[in-house]
Amino acid sequence: MKQGKYLAVFLVLITIITAGCSNNNAKNTAVQTNQTPKETKAAPNSEPAQSQASGTSAKEAPMLVSLVSAGTLPPLEERLPEKPDVMVEPVVDEIGRYGGKWTMAWTGPGDKWAVGQPTEEALFRFNKDGSGIEPNVAKSYEVNENSTEFTIHLRKGMKWSDGVPFTADDVLFYWEHMLTKETFGKKIYDAYYSVDPVSGDKALATVTKVDDYTFKVVHKYPSVQFLERVAIDNKWFFAPAHFHKTILPEFVGEAKALEIAKQWGFEDTTSFLKETGYYYWLYPQIPTLRPWVAKNDPNGDQFIMERNPYYWKTDADGKQLPYMDQLVATKIQDPSQRLLGTLAGDFNLSTFGAQDFTVLKENEKKGDFRVIPWQQPAWSTSGIQLNQTVADPNLRKLFQDIRFREALSVGVNRSEIAEIVTNGIADPIQASVPEGLVGYQDGWADQWAAFDPDRANALLDELGLTKRDKNQFRLFEDGKDVTITIMDSSQDNAKFTELLKKYYEDMGIKTNVKIVDQATLQELKYSNQVPASIENISVVNVAFRPDTLVPLRVLTPWYGQYGLFVSTGGKEGVKPEGDVAKILEYWDQIKAAKTTEEINSLSTEIVKLHMKNQWIIGYAGPTPTLVVASNKMANVPQNMIWADEFRSLGAAHPAQFFLKG
Repeated sequence: MKQGKYLAVFLVLITIITAGCSNNNAKNTAVQTNQTPKETKAAPNSEPAQSQASGTSAKEAPMLVSLVSAGTLPPLEERLPEKPDVMVEPVVDEIGRYGGKWTMAWTGPGDKWAVGQPTEEALFRFNKDGSGIEPNVAKSYEVNENSTEFTIHLRKGMKWSDGVPFTADDVLFYWEHMLTKETFGKKIYDAYYSVDPVSGDKALATVTKVDDYTFKVVHKYPSVQFLERVAIDNKWFFAPAHFHKTILPEFVGEAKALEIAKQWGFEDTTSFLKETGYYYWLYPQIPTLRPWVAKNDPNGDQFIMERNPYYWKTDADGKQLPYMDQLVATKIQDPSQRLLGTLAGDFNLSTFGAQDFTVLKENEKKGDFRVIPWQQPAWSTSGIQLNQTVADPNLRKLFQDIRFREALSVGVNRSEIAEIVTNGIADPIQASVPEGLVGYQDGWADQWAAFDPDRANALLDELGLTKRDKNQFRLFEDGKDVTITIMDSSQDNAKFTELLKKYYEDMGIKTNVKIVDQATLQELKYSNQVPASIENISVVNVAFRPDTLVPLRVLTPWYGQYGLFVSTGGKEGVKPEGDVAKILEYWDQIKAAKTTEEINSLSTEIVKLHMKNQWIIGYAGPTPTLVVASNKMANVPQNMIWADEFRSLGAAHPAQFFLKG
């Protein structure tokens, strides 16, 4: 499959780039004088009625009707926001019918995002074509002329899943008692800082309540991308104050908070507050705004989320969403169980990588499902990242030498990788920005892409790695083994890592592959114990999601402890130098930029430094994510973009999925 086959999706992505920051190109002004009128950007609250009938005229699910009849649940009109503020969610194909379960596979609580992203409800979300953001939990917003003041309106009468009103107090509580105090283990997100374009000084925004359904965010300096950054960095800019007041040490005291944590099964308040403040959707005790709410302990064989009776969205016919009663995630021990379960009909909506394309396509008819490819804005499908701050001094010197990275690149046969790992779907190219995205560089895909083992070995010899042990593995000058340990969180990539090990060891580089769970992998990143990783880079626009390309926090393996240095203000980690420091300078300029054009230009400069250094080595180009849906599962969109910025499957707005009878 050649890159030209990805042109369609990237033409869509061009829309993202040219639109840039929606609140910059299409100004929503509300300046602080009485002479200039306001223009308010609102979420759509009315859509054309769909043509196909739903099979029922009920405006709420039968399971809720029975609760209302029994007097244990208020009537629907009392559970929804005030009528003008109900959000109408457009359906993909047709108005749905109520009932049924969305069945999926997951690996347990460590697989938090498998249920987290599809059920997420953000303050602002990217619209379906990715051209900008739109209000979601928020009803509307206003921005002043120089993008320093953002007035955000909420939905009147909206309620948490336990029926308690959701108001601006929940936003202020989150800001004052959770985010700025870092109670859940996250630093204050970059979105809330503005930068002086002259001095480079950072200033934290102020957040104030205007009334019960309005709050204001004021920046000292222009923050052109604020809403886009919130839509990525801090999607839930709110928390149920009435719940967190019962567990936060600030309100109940340290001793009581620890007692509560232990009752929940945690040994300390730090881990307890991280889970309840950040991964809250896993816990039945915590009120939420999501379409489905946790109903049981996520540590069991099945994790069940059940419809939120106070969900604040309807379809165009006024039927409360979601259509499906439950989301049921069944724990699997081995990746093959996801595939086998889908083939057997146990899972009615799952996602897969390109490695499963052939078997899925061959079984579409027999399995009564369809394979829907969603394109990815990925730099590669199969690649490796070398930790530039790895603790071992020998490895650090080696990893930071561009000749070593070139050797690992040209010493691997990409054609074989692409054929075996991706069934020939991917191109045998270098990790690079795909054509159509900000930062695309002509010819980059071919950089160090030709298989040349002689060149690889010559480079390694040039680096002084000429000594060999009895097994012909290379040694450092001090006699220690040259060993790369590749860490991964899944067995899904076994074919790739086996091939990588073969080619690296053909060059004389001893290679180990270590599998750890996702939670452990993240902990190892923090302690600088991940020498190499096969994580991929998938970025629509570095200005929207810099984290994988700019060392702002502990996240992406290639920059290791550089990210810790930045996130701790230099108190921990390794100080960035050279081109890594230049990347951070460009990022600071992006944050202080006043136009989309300036932002895109600076983003390209960041990408050029990645091209120059090739910190991320790719062996096979991008492939689609495969969304596999039962033929009974309706309203699953096609021609979508699978990107973390758009919340992956969450971009399909699953509350409007339904099961046909």
